Amino acid sequence: MGKENDLVLFGGDSSWKAADWIASDDRVRGGKSQSYLDCSGSGDSARFHGTLDIKTLGGAGFASQRTTTDSETWDLSDYDGIQLHLGKSDGKRYTFILKDELLPRNPENGRDQATTSWEYDFGDENDVMGMGESSYLFVPWGSFKPTYRGKEKKDAGNLDKKNVKRFSIMMRSFFGDQEGDFSLTIKSIKAVSKPTDLEKGFTNIVDENGSKDFDRKSAFRVPSLVRVVALGVLAYGVCTFACPLIHEMYMKRH
Repeated sequence: MGKENDLVLFGGDSSWKAADWIASDDRVRGGKSQSYLDCSGSGDSARFHGTLDIKTLGGAGFASQRTTTDSETWDLSDYDGIQLHLGKSDGKRYTFILKDELLPRNPENGRDQATTSWEYDFGDENDVMGMGESSYLFVPWGSFKPTYRGKEKKDAGNLDKKNVKRFSIMMRSFFGDQEGDFSLTIKSIKAVSKPTDLEKGFTNIVDENGSKDFDRKSAFRVPSLVRVVALGVLAYGVCTFACPLIHEMYMKRH
């Protein structure tokens, strides 16, 4: 494990910069989706928003923002995963993506050539999106799913955490499940050591090799944990004070 508990990648102590990000939408394939990343005046947050069109491409569609650099490499091997500090959301489902390989652009059309993407989907009912305007999501390396051209790549091996070359945030249709306007505020993206306190949230331990057998649904938000604890305390209180009273009333009647 590295000396630092976390490494700020975007936001947080390092202000968001619009120049670090660029749109990568389905318009390159003839679609009409469009995304934007607007940084706040203070630089403490960025709003990923736009419109997802799925009719033009017959039910498919995506809109995304990715890092602009093709030459920078991030060594994240000293950390256990990625922590997203999220702000206000529309409750839709999003995808966070890493790449550890970039190829030269296709000389015929100037487009990026396909390489393996490491993806994590979040924002459905299991993540309790929209519960507030500040929540944390910790994603261990083993929860990132390797895909190639949108399909799972089972022979991908492990993510090369020493050579992460690109970050992306994506809105897509998930086979026609969602479309239209979308909006998600992101306060920071960090590489972190395994969180163990309620301020950051926590999850199960993943082995150092980033085993893909890890249950992706075990990464969760702090509001979920707080609700579970609150329900447990409430249930304990009911049993402690109500049960003896009910028992006494029953004995008097019999």
